[in-house]
Amino acid sequence: MDEIDQIDARILHALESDGRQTNAALAERVGLSASACLRRVQALERAGIIAGYRARIDRTKLGRSFTSFVTVGLSSHTREAQRQFEAAMAAAPEVIECHNITGTVEYMLRIEVADLSAYKRFHAEGLGGLPQVSSITSYVVMASPKDLRG
Repeated sequence: MDEIDQIDARILHALESDGRQTNAALAERVGLSASACLRRVQALERAGIIAGYRARIDRTKLGRSFTSFVTVGLSSHTREAQRQFEAAMAAAPEVIECHNITGTVEYMLRIEVADLSAYKRFHAEGLGGLPQVSSITSYVVMASPKDLRG
């Protein structure tokens, strides 16, 4: 699949807002027959444009109402230091997202925990205890007026 057209774009937008809708509902929403819509969705899946489907979890209902974005600088810029840091983040349940970024630091994390006390513990023992970490800057989320994560 070389490029997507307006109908494919409408399909993707509709699936982003509700990935569980039936093919019939999706077809009606984008103005196609059910069979044509299914063929397009399957083509988008085969092309890897639709990489998967997932549930949107309200973590506040799971007792995780404190969210922070955290930038992390590494003390060593080797591939091994990155591998060790990324392995530690993959194993940390508090880390919902870990992104290797450009700029003055190497990583941006999304942390979700119960409260400030739990975050302080993760900050000191989780991140602060890693030998690869040289700097940590926290940005506490006050509200999320737009959040399109699946």
